Amino acid sequence: MPKLGFIGIGTMGAPMVRCMAQNGHAPLIYDALPDAARKAGKGSKLQVASSLAEVGEHAEIVILMLPNSKIVETVCLGADGVARSMTQGGIIVDMSSSDPIETRKLGAALKEHGIVLLDAPVSGGLRKAVNGSLAIMLGGDDPAAIDLVTPVLESMGKVFSAGGLAAGHATKALNNYVSAAGLAAACEAVLIGQEFGLDPARLIEIINASTGRNNSTENKIVQFILSENFKGAGFGLGLMAKDVGLAASLSRHVGQHLPGVRAAAETWRAAEASLEKGADHTEIFTFLAANVK
Repeated sequence: MPKLGFIGIGTMGAPMVRCMAQNGHAPLIYDALPDAARKAGKGSKLQVASSLAEVGEHAEIVILMLPNSKIVETVCLGADGVARSMTQGGIIVDMSSSDPIETRKLGAALKEHGIVLLDAPVSGGLRKAVNGSLAIMLGGDDPAAIDLVTPVLESMGKVFSAGGLAAGHATKALNNYVSAAGLAAACEAVLIGQEFGLDPARLIEIINASTGRNNSTENKIVQFILSENFKGAGFGLGLMAKDVGLAASLSRHVGQHLPGVRAAAETWRAAEASLEKGADHTEIFTFLAANVK
């Protein structure tokens, strides 16, 4: 069994390492906030590293779960970056929701250090991170590395082969664009229906028995929005805005200047600027309700 490291013990990373431990893996864990790593380590009996270099020196496979591509690059290639202490032939798996364009650049840079980069972002949110049923979108160009990493990833969810390097990150960005667009559309339907005099819960019940149903109508509108339990959904609006922005950036990168993704990116960016820091993504409803013209 390869020696493992895991960097980024936050909202998603903590339950992910617990699932790994429950399935017989023992990653050396690290977080920029030492208390977060210590708390996760204590609960799962995992060892905590004191530095990125320590993780790199220990691990043959290093898994990252970090906020964005810029932080991923710094953690990998910064002055104390993990890639600088890994031995040649090591594998870094970026499970963050990173920019697919930047992922390809990082893959080329890590190759110069003899390090293989794979991307494996996840979908399913906190609930599926806790129970180990995440959808994991695996991209990479090295079949041997993919074969070595896949059993490790399967301790956290179901692995889907997305294609070559950055295919996972591209798939994740496009998935979250579709998810965000569906949530905004469902919120708008509720607002329009309310104004017309429809009961919103009844409207959603009927939509869920009809062709308009989606993940948001089935799992978010009644549970978190109509109940006003926004924070219970557990996914930040800023993160959704970032992911939709990545989808819009990808569309421009490939020369597909499409109106839907551009409009969605503008809407979510405006909501992030308007709402309080730390707002949940379901609070897009509050933003839309306040901006009816």
